[in-house]
Amino acid sequence: MEFLRVRQEEAVGIIELYRPKVLNALNIPLMGELVSELERMERDDTIRAIVLTGNERAFAAGADIQEMAEEDAISMLVKDQFAQWDRMNQITKPIIAAVSGYVLGGGCELMMHCDLIVASETTQIGQPEINLGVMPGAGGTQRLTKLIGKIRAMEMLLTGEPISATEALHFGLVNRVVPVEFYLSEAIDLAHNIAAKPPVAARMIKKSVQIAQDTTLAEGLSYERNAFYLLFASADQKEGMKAFMEKRPADFKGK
Repeated sequence: MEFLRVRQEEAVGIIELYRPKVLNALNIPLMGELVSELERMERDDTIRAIVLTGNERAFAAGADIQEMAEEDAISMLVKDQFAQWDRMNQITKPIIAAVSGYVLGGGCELMMHCDLIVASETTQIGQPEINLGVMPGAGGTQRLTKLIGKIRAMEMLLTGEPISATEALHFGLVNRVVPVEFYLSEAIDLAHNIAAKPPVAARMIKKSVQIAQDTTLAEGLSYERNAFYLLFASADQKEGMKAFMEKRPADFKGK
């Protein structure tokens, strides 16, 4: 892979975006590599949680503008670059974003595709597309509004001004803010915590929360209830409840 650095720590897969000379700008080849690697980790039973990160200076400073500057409406339509992003929505394993520095435009949209977010104190999060005469196209107007509400999203989207990590925490856009030297280790620790949980239940929880964002309360409650019942067919449910009654740690197998 040209634009990623990948490693595995026990049951945690770690993906680092690697275009440091351009602040990890998201071009089509990088996104292709990223989605393919996420799908590989999805198939790997030894991986139960995924950490996605960049570097201290930038998680991702946006889309690669040079790649798009001379495009027209028809070429963008035919290219359909956001089809790669749609594939990310099919990943069922929990993804934890570890972000620092610039998290702008496509970088913010990529962060919001993740399930939990650990940010360094230096993080600046924004959707500055309006300054380029365009608007977000990978979910920026939709996910940001659902996560922080219309009024705050409007300000970020219409001014293009970024918010700080502290503001993002206050708005509910990130889970934790830590010193820059600890943001990645904190995210990896969080991933290990989740990886120790029953993976089938974790997948169903993730899907249930996604449905809660995308559908009605009645539809979400119906899915949740059926998923709850279905988990009683798993070996992990038997092990988890038996371990609880025997007052010992559970050994979840993902079955």
